[in-house]
Amino acid sequence: MDSFDGRVEEATGSVLRCRGIDTIQVNLGLMCNQQCRHCHVSASPIRTESMDRHTMGLVADAVRRARPSLVDLTGGAPELNPFFREFVETIAGLGVRVQVRTNLTAMMLPGKSDLPGFLREHGAGLVASLPCYLEENVRSQRGEGVYETSVEAIRRLNSIGYGIDPALSLDLVYNPGGTFLPPGQAALEADYRRELDARFGISFSRLFTITNMPVGRYWAGLGRQEKGREYLRLLKESFNPGTLDGLMCRDMVSVRWDGALFDCDFNLALGLPVGDGCPGHVRDFDADALSGRRIVTGEHCFGCAAGCGSSCKGALV
Repeated sequence: MDSFDGRVEEATGSVLRCRGIDTIQVNLGLMCNQQCRHCHVSASPIRTESMDRHTMGLVADAVRRARPSLVDLTGGAPELNPFFREFVETIAGLGVRVQVRTNLTAMMLPGKSDLPGFLREHGAGLVASLPCYLEENVRSQRGEGVYETSVEAIRRLNSIGYGIDPALSLDLVYNPGGTFLPPGQAALEADYRRELDARFGISFSRLFTITNMPVGRYWAGLGRQEKGREYLRLLKESFNPGTLDGLMCRDMVSVRWDGALFDCDFNLALGLPVGDGCPGHVRDFDADALSGRRIVTGEHCFGCAAGCGSSCKGALV
């Protein structure tokens, strides 16, 4: 039993289990036009992993059987998958809401100018990375020119209703720029609204604060700085039992580009597949078995349960 399991059992008297599949998260591949310092899947322009059309068909079959309320598309930059639009059309055609996790700059690439309109047509929600409202902080995490391009992308999205029309959600994501936990989500959202409106006149729906996970490129960076143990200690000392009920792994399953199944995108990044005897590939998708499975955990899970908690939907408490 790892230390996270021990803390969960101490707090709840039980192991961590899934309660049902409300979300199917689909990682469409690791190709990305950026190479961010905090990326937990180590995506970059030179990565070639990409979900093919056949696997997308298997995912669509799983969606038909499980009937989740949301299919959440991530990457890399999911927009760079060559079958991205076809897949969005397929899932939307099943009457299931589609959400796209975007770095904003990918939809500003050549040949993508009509992408905002396409997403609007299919009612797709957007969750967009903007790790700070200050240019220098974004530049340090994501590189030169990303801030300006991201702002221009938000302007384009605002112009067709995203972040303004309640039916067209545009949620922004904050990641800490150092080895500390995110501040309070509500107060930081107020800061984002004030600063982005004053500086650029742009709007968004909600802000999600997400803790940097000790996984992937972020964890490697901590190792080079000899700060890994310090960061893990912070996460463990900040463990909050009140977050456990809302952990995202409790109502979702994550599908890798090759069809392998995981409890979350962080387990995907670490290569920790679903356990508890559940089929490990989407071709054998069993909604009933997956809905009651025991969650595979590790030390990285302290990141989701620290402080106010962290999930793909932001703070938990």
